[in-house]
Amino acid sequence: MSDQTRLSVFKTYKLYVGGKFPRSESGRVYEVSDAKGKWLANAPLSSRKDARDAVVAARKAFGGWAGATAYNRGQILYRVAEMLEGRKGQFVHEVADAEGLSKSKAAVIVEAAIDRWVWYAGWTDKIAQVVGGANPVAGPYFNLSTPEPTGVVTVVAPQDSSFLGLVSVIAPVIATGNTAVVIASEKAPLPALSLGEVLATSDLPGGVVNILSGKASEMGPHLAAHQDVNAIDLTGADTDLARDLEIAAADNLKRVLRPRTEDFAESPGTDRMTAFLETKTVWHPTGSLGASGSSY
Repeated sequence: MSDQTRLSVFKTYKLYVGGKFPRSESGRVYEVSDAKGKWLANAPLSSRKDARDAVVAARKAFGGWAGATAYNRGQILYRVAEMLEGRKGQFVHEVADAEGLSKSKAAVIVEAAIDRWVWYAGWTDKIAQVVGGANPVAGPYFNLSTPEPTGVVTVVAPQDSSFLGLVSVIAPVIATGNTAVVIASEKAPLPALSLGEVLATSDLPGGVVNILSGKASEMGPHLAAHQDVNAIDLTGADTDLARDLEIAAADNLKRVLRPRTEDFAESPGTDRMTAFLETKTVWHPTGSLGASGSSY
């Protein structure tokens, strides 16, 4: 059969919520075009009900993910990098279309994103040594501070960095044991929706990452005000939206990471991991050894 007689098989992009791939409950879609205005696909236009469902899934997954060993989380993040490496060609094509880049420049971005996953995978069992430790106190006590995840984090993904920026804001959130509800770039959501397919086959428990496509201005206010969301990353929000979301987030004292000018190609440091960590401090009496009263 010649190629001329085949029908084109277009990909159906879906949301990634709770480890499954639903369409928006509203039934809505919107057109996604490449940098030159050529139609690429219809992406789901998520509703506030989809956002609420994503929060429920993230909360359900939080206990198991936060309770997993840091080493195990690192293994799973590394597995994500492995799977991305195997589908690198697909992401190069999608990033090139989304950002108007040549295939060679898109390949550099995709490889950097894969390396970023590996980088955060290596940090999962090391961040506690950086931000935790034993504290000197005046008394016969051990005083130990250890980091713990904040909880459910809403992430407004970067608008212009459809893949490297996306990875750079998701990986640090989950590396430390949080779960995430991600609002993908409105104009370039396809790499994010494809990332959901990778996460689903990478040993990552369902609900740890939930990916929504659509309008941040529509979903953001509901997520910022949601009482079961513990923190919000405003990286992809414009100035006016970021201000409104920050005000809404104050209602239940969410942690807020404000938007800033970033070059995602640079080394990320640890600040995105520490932004969504709490510190638990434990006091314990040192006790004594033997009748002499010597302590340890």
